[in-house]
Amino acid sequence: MKCFTRLIFFLAFLAFLAFPAFAGDEPFTGPSNWGGTGLMEIPTARVMRENSYRLGFSQIDPYRYYYGTLSPFNGLEIDGRITEILGTEITSSGWQGYGNYKDKAIDLKYQLVYEDKYMPVIAIGIMDPHGTRNYSSQYLVASKQIYPFDFTLGFGNGRFGNRPLPSQGEGIKIEMISEPTNWLKDSQFFWGVQFAPSDKYALMVEYSPIKYHEQTSDPAYDKYLREPVPSNYNFGFRWKPLKWAEVDLTYQRGNRVGVNLSTNFDIGKPIIPIYNPPYKENPELKLSPLSKRTAAALGDYGFSDIAVKIGKGEIQIEAQNDKYYYDTEALGIILQIISEIKPYDIDSIHITLKKNGIPMFEFATAMSDIKDLYAEKLTSNEFLYLSKIRTDKADTLDMRAINRKPFQYGFRPSFQTFLNDPSGFFKYRLGLSGWTSYHPWEGASFVAGLEVYPLNTVATVNEPLSIPVRSDIVLYKDEHVSLGRLMFEQIHKMQNEVYGRLGLGYLEVQYAGVDAEIAKSLFGGRVMLGLSGSIVKKRDEKDFFALKENSVKDFYSTSFLDARLNIPEQDISIDLKIGRFLAGDVGSRITISKFINGVILSAWYSVTDTSVFNDNVNRGYSDKGIAVTIPIRLFKGADSKTAYSYALSPWTRDTGQDIERYGALFDFIGRNIEIYLDRDKKEMYK
Repeated sequence: MKCFTRLIFFLAFLAFLAFPAFAGDEPFTGPSNWGGTGLMEIPTARVMRENSYRLGFSQIDPYRYYYGTLSPFNGLEIDGRITEILGTEITSSGWQGYGNYKDKAIDLKYQLVYEDKYMPVIAIGIMDPHGTRNYSSQYLVASKQIYPFDFTLGFGNGRFGNRPLPSQGEGIKIEMISEPTNWLKDSQFFWGVQFAPSDKYALMVEYSPIKYHEQTSDPAYDKYLREPVPSNYNFGFRWKPLKWAEVDLTYQRGNRVGVNLSTNFDIGKPIIPIYNPPYKENPELKLSPLSKRTAAALGDYGFSDIAVKIGKGEIQIEAQNDKYYYDTEALGIILQIISEIKPYDIDSIHITLKKNGIPMFEFATAMSDIKDLYAEKLTSNEFLYLSKIRTDKADTLDMRAINRKPFQYGFRPSFQTFLNDPSGFFKYRLGLSGWTSYHPWEGASFVAGLEVYPLNTVATVNEPLSIPVRSDIVLYKDEHVSLGRLMFEQIHKMQNEVYGRLGLGYLEVQYAGVDAEIAKSLFGGRVMLGLSGSIVKKRDEKDFFALKENSVKDFYSTSFLDARLNIPEQDISIDLKIGRFLAGDVGSRITISKFINGVILSAWYSVTDTSVFNDNVNRGYSDKGIAVTIPIRLFKGADSKTAYSYALSPWTRDTGQDIERYGALFDFIGRNIEIYLDRDKKEMYK
């Protein structure tokens, strides 16, 4: 092996002489065994392209990995993975049917130094810092391209070090920070080389320092890894048959053949391109009054609740956007319509977009500027500079609107998962979720939701805990038909961008009662503040309309101070909720959300006083989870406001829980604030 190592460094030297340096991570951004960007067992300093994600599956006995990786910011990569140990079926009491042992983990990698002609890219990695930490490590790694080679040298502890790291339970531990001397003492070097003669193929070789026979906390240790592996050198071949697909074949540890299959996509990029045809007025309407022509055009292009008022030298338009995901895109459609109609004797245009009859913002501009914009005499930025947007408008035109749609309905496929129950790791229910709503006046909604799941494997052997506000949810989720909600909601917008909301009825699948909120936008929407609270009673899991008797509490109440910080420069929002949660535990929950081309990625973490619980499962536990919201427009080739949400969090804990609101005010306001309307203005001209 010494000769082999010398050969590798000799080739590196020749490559340095023969090829120029190449800055950037492509094309060396393939996945490691466990999903993070790397070679096979070791990571590199490379990360995925910003706003992209990877899904994959790999197997190298005795490990099978299921992983998802994404890069929400330039230089940052987040990897979530499940490691299954083949042939280690759990048979202890209460765990029959669970299957093989499975470990969940999250990893982070961040590039500290970017690559240039002489400097390598340097990254820090934090692997599995929470929970069992079976596969935990902290490492520093550097990679340097001398194209078509990519050389990597790293140094890490834990999985890559001299000894495994201890379990951390509910906390997070990073020895690199808390015990830097021990981190240095426990760490070992690793290295690797990739050779990519084209974007479709690459060869890999690496030196992995993992001492499997000393990783005693690894669940695979007892059955498979008591003896040292035959070789620390691994070899692999990467093949990209398609731009978005990769197949890796490897030979690892001197005695194992592995395979890694992965897909790679851009977040928020439509699978089918979205096309909105330009407006062409019906010739039969050209002799009609201007108000009728405008209203008819708006109705044809996906708007409802339309009011058009013609005054001396101005036209006022109010409409509800029922079709376009971005309200600024809807505004652009209205401007196209006005440009095509070319109204005479009109100097100024005022356009108000509404949601459930509530005015969200007003856009005011001059007709001459619209003409110059579409004649390309003004750039879009110049046009917007000359226009005005105000979000504090609270009143609507005193006239009857046309094309109102008081009744609305819809349905969509629904897929929910229940993971890691002792009776089976993966359980699910698949069916349809339908809803109907009636909007009799501004801001009012009567809402009913019905869920039908003909395929439903959800079940548990766990008993509800001491204050079961959510740990008994399986009793509701294992039903094939359920009434999701039956409620009335009223939202009202007051002066100075103050919003209020009141909800009554069967608010969600588990709770019925009353829920109220008040919220205000400050500093152009940079900060939002609010108060919220609810008084609810547990619903009966078998009877649609009955309330549960003999519950731990007759009534459950919540009360919160809510805050949101919007950071449009990074399309991030940070929510903070402080107060009393459903079970009576007092504390806070922080939620961080990232908006990427319409897709919303979220993660939350709560810290509450768990002394109110009498069970050891909830005590000391912090509620946590991740969620994603995906617009359906990415898949249908046409615009739509509909989006699907999926959240992943434990169903078996009760700390840090709140009710599920139909129309939380911060989300109702959404991006209809000055700082985001300015950011979304690019959507006006697509």
